[in-house]
Amino acid sequence: MAKRSIDYPLLVVTMILVMFGILMVFSASYYYAESSKNTQNDPLFYFWKQIIGAGIGLAAMIFCSLFDYNKYKKLRFIILGIGFVLMLLVFVPGIGIERNGSRRWVNLGIIDLQSIEVLKLAIIIFMAGGISINYEKMKQFKYGMAPYLVLLMLAALLLYLQPNFSAVVTLALTMFVMMLVGGANLWHFVIMGGIGIAGGAAMMLTETYRMNRIFAYLDPWKYSGKESYQLVQSLYSIGSGGFFGLGLGNSRQKYLFLPYMESDCIFAIIVEELGFFGGILLLTAFGILIWRGVRIALRAPNMFGTMLATGITALIAIQVFINIAVVTGLVPPTGVVLPFISAGRTSLIIFMASVGVLLNISKQSHAV
Repeated sequence: MAKRSIDYPLLVVTMILVMFGILMVFSASYYYAESSKNTQNDPLFYFWKQIIGAGIGLAAMIFCSLFDYNKYKKLRFIILGIGFVLMLLVFVPGIGIERNGSRRWVNLGIIDLQSIEVLKLAIIIFMAGGISINYEKMKQFKYGMAPYLVLLMLAALLLYLQPNFSAVVTLALTMFVMMLVGGANLWHFVIMGGIGIAGGAAMMLTETYRMNRIFAYLDPWKYSGKESYQLVQSLYSIGSGGFFGLGLGNSRQKYLFLPYMESDCIFAIIVEELGFFGGILLLTAFGILIWRGVRIALRAPNMFGTMLATGITALIAIQVFINIAVVTGLVPPTGVVLPFISAGRTSLIIFMASVGVLLNISKQSHAV
């Protein structure tokens, strides 16, 4: 049977999202960047960072689209090791960078790298390899869940120390999707999921600021002066957009009312400027991307390709859902970026590289 060409709809929608993200990062951030000493009062500070991230991401996407994805299977232990080393480096003085009370970045000289973004992809590759090797044994706990739960606990411990609870949730959900699709015993899945939820609840109870977020979520208007300030301002932003929005560049909330308008809350700015219609178009673009990812997973030439495409697509879908659900008040506040759109070079580079992996899998799939 003839081999397929790369998935051009996936490539096109990815590039549209990246270019739209650059535009919206500029629109959302220029006033804050111009008025902040942290950005050297440069209105183009985040814009140029996003441009650089997109350039590096494009190179990574091209490379990954040409690199045989099957080779990742042999390299999975090395890739996972690199991910964990980067996670440990955030705690090394002079290398790790602390911002807003969290140590999540590593100074590599030419770029500040957010380690967890690399680890997410590393774990997906590692799990895809392990599941493809032990696929017939996935119903057994010691093959289907035990090694990945240990892996999750190690990652969760490092994320707890940073701290970065939102990344624990994102990573856990992605890993659980991969285990479920990979054939893990459903009862094991339910039991471990319950334990995971209990563990997450315990982690929230140990930190006052996390409990405050829950209270603010339950009654945002009561805590609008502090804990739920960001959510309330986000809802104001979305509500004022109406159906067609205030117009590109005309957001009012970006004038220092809405925190993290260029990153975690950029969807609120998008809806304020482009309205409900613009928000639906963006969700449609993500829907197409996720659909193409699922399609690639179903048509992959082997189990490793199926699981690799599943993990990448699940990660994108989970982050899109959590980001938009937080901004619209559907789930408690947590810091998760919107893939391809939010400001953040590491996230953009890793997601574009991940799409490159999907493109390589699609290229090696047989026509149906």
